[in-house]
Order: sequence, then C-alpha cells, then structure tokens
Amino acid sequence: MSRAIVCLTFDLDALSLWLARGITTPTPISRGEFAVVGARRVLALLARHGVRSTWFIPGHTIQTYPALCREVFEAGHEIGHHGWSHVAPGNLTREQEEEGLVRGNEAIRTLTGAPAAGYRSPAWDLSAHSVELLLAHGFTYDSSMMADDYTPYRVRQGDVIPPDGPVVFGAPTPLLEMPVSWSLDDFPHFEYTRIGTSTAIPGLMNANAVLDNWIEDFLYMREHLEWGACTYTFHPEVIGRGHRMRMLERLIARLSDEGASFERLGDVATEHLRRDAA
Repeated sequence: MSRAIVCLTFDLDALSLWLARGITTPTPISRGEFAVVGARRVLALLARHGVRSTWFIPGHTIQTYPALCREVFEAGHEIGHHGWSHVAPGNLTREQEEEGLVRGNEAIRTLTGAPAAGYRSPAWDLSAHSVELLLAHGFTYDSSMMADDYTPYRVRQGDVIPPDGPVVFGAPTPLLEMPVSWSLDDFPHFEYTRIGTSTAIPGLMNANAVLDNWIEDFLYMREHLEWGACTYTFHPEVIGRGHRMRMLERLIARLSDEGASFERLGDVATEHLRRDAA
C-alpha cells in the first residue's frame, strides 16, 4: 500500500531574522513582530483541519515570545531547533555554533521538557562542523539539505571537495536528512527584501500560481513513489498574510482530498528509520 506523507513545517524566525543581519530599525523589527499575528492564524487553521506540524524556532524567539511558543507546543506540534539566533552556521566559528546549539536546546528543554530531535539551520546553510556537532549533541535528523526531494537519506561526513578535481564523498552517518527545497519554501516566492538600494528578493508572487506548483509536487510524489514525504516550509510572518492564508487552507484541503497523510517531521524520521531497519 502506498503512503503519501506531507510535512508542514514552520520557521518561527520573528525578530531574529533581522537581528542576525544587524538590522534593528523600527520597520524591519515590525515585520518580525508580524510573526506573532501570522502564527496564531496558522495555529487556528491547523486546529480546524486537525493537522499536526513541525515548528523550527530559534532560542531567541522562544525567550522573546514564550507564551506564543507554548501555544505551539501545547497544540501538539513538534518543536525543532533553529539555532539560537538566525545567524547561518557558515558565518560562525565552531565554538559559536556549538554554543548556539546548547543555548537553543536549553530554551527548547525549558519549553517542552526535552531537547529537540530535529535541527534546521538558519538560511539552510550548514558549516563544515555542523554534522559533527549535531551528532555529538544527539540530534536524530537534520532538515537543511537538498540531495533528494521525497526520500530521507543519511547525511555524509568528511566529503573532500578539491578546487579542481572529482569530489571524494565521505561516509554516511547516523544523522538522517529530511530534505527540503527552495521551491517548496514560501519566503522566496512571497517576501520582498530590500538591502540598501538593491532588491535582494523581489517575491510577491501570485499565491494561486504558487499553489498550483505545490500541489503538482505532491501529485508527482504520489504517482511515482510507494513511500514518500513532501516537506513544505513556511514562515508565519510570510504565509500569515490574508490571501496566503486562504491559499494555505486550499492547499491543505486539496492534499487531504488527494490522500495525503499529514505528519510531524520527527515522526516521519522515526518511521523511515524503522523501515530501513526492517
């Protein structure tokens, strides 16, 4: 029997997205604050449809908005690690990256009673040390890489990538990758970001056109795989706008009609590991 899984994931960056870039002026900060409005809209929508999801939350957001993050957890959603702040690991020293893992997990443990099983790097940019550190700190899965789309896979460690020559791939590790894609992320489609006088991300796409792409990705998986997981990535400050919320509800309804099973990433990782061991 085929199994078509959908994982709805939400990165609750809030203010940390802007603070990590050294941007503290009032308007960008207010854009981060809209994450609170968007998150509560999303929580209400998920509750109406009986959908459980995974939320990757920086430790900074947990400490800044503890009541909101508790609402997320108490609604039955998984809490994943998204760094302490939203600084990409590639921009940190090994010591700074490890400190962020520890501080972020302390915030998650205070919120949920346990450390996170899953990690998603800010900006989907791991460092040369990330895999080693994630293994050392007991993470089951990562959700930051893109070597597959519907099938989890083991993360390698120790790749050698010379400037001019074939790549020597490292050995697989126990860390499971729950792959992602920019095409299934709301931020590049919808968000408008201007840095100085340059537009870094134009965004502002028509939501219905994006919806069509997102449905088609799921349908392809269902038609071609006996078992697969399609992971969508949302940000409450992005998807929480009115017309996008209407689109998200249409997405959930259509995927439900097409036989999708909505699951939390951690549960899917456990299921995949059990299938691998069988």
